[in-house]
Amino acid sequence: MNTNKQTLRGIIPPLITPLIDTDVLDETGVRNLVEHLITSGVNGIFILGTTGEAQHLSIKIKAELIQKTATYIRGRVPLLVGITDTSVYESIRIAEIAAKNKAAAVVAAPPYFFALGQPELIEYYELLADKSPLPLYLYNMPSHTKTMIEVDTVATLAKHPNIAGLKDSSANGVYFCKLLALFKNRTDFGLFVGPEEMMASMVLMGAHGGVSGGANLYPKIFVDLYQAAAAKDVNKTIELQHKMLAVSQHLYGIGRFGSSYIKGIKTALSLKGICSDFLAQPFNLFKEPEKEKVKKAVKQLDKLLAE
Repeated sequence: MNTNKQTLRGIIPPLITPLIDTDVLDETGVRNLVEHLITSGVNGIFILGTTGEAQHLSIKIKAELIQKTATYIRGRVPLLVGITDTSVYESIRIAEIAAKNKAAAVVAAPPYFFALGQPELIEYYELLADKSPLPLYLYNMPSHTKTMIEVDTVATLAKHPNIAGLKDSSANGVYFCKLLALFKNRTDFGLFVGPEEMMASMVLMGAHGGVSGGANLYPKIFVDLYQAAAAKDVNKTIELQHKMLAVSQHLYGIGRFGSSYIKGIKTALSLKGICSDFLAQPFNLFKEPEKEKVKKAVKQLDKLLAE
């Protein structure tokens, strides 16, 4: 167990996983994407999350992605690794691989399929934190896991010396504001928001940053927006918020799929020559009608965000 808690700040994009096939990593795409993000000023990189299709990937691909991403980062920004699994010992196994590759921390949502009670959740996370060689961030994603990490549960788990913070993807503003109030005097527990539409307002309220999927594609607008909000420059924040919202408005609703958000980002990155647009099974690629819509959206966004 690593008891050196770290409080990260800023934009930490949840990396899409560049693939050539379901079980073949697009290594050139990983390198290109890492450079694209770091040269745009992001504050960290998070792999093997929801945006990274982690639940569809083999342990082989996960290990390769951890190693390649760490190699291409070269210590320039912290690397966070998702370890969510239905087996606590599979999560620990991935955490050990992350530690060997000098990741900064690991991130875990509750085990999915069965809805868990809060006492079960506390015991699960305490075991995971005890066994993890790296600091652990909680990941609240109730829409996908069927389990909400309740505020009182977060308060209990935050006492653990190896639990460093929480990423919230519930899109529940009341819940997140309660957490901000609860931890307002804690400098060692990081609070990050997932939904990018909420990021700036929550940073103005005291959040440490955002894990914003759109930053895979347009990292600079997210970095600039975070910096404006962190500096409490409300006028600049409002101006940039309108621009940032265009990313989700133009890109995420193409096609009637639960995976449309990921498909939109991957297709756009492919159009820009950064990486392949392949998605792991059971997801499939956009067909030509959807790709044309993405091409049109990217053209509009490139123009808007360059202004």
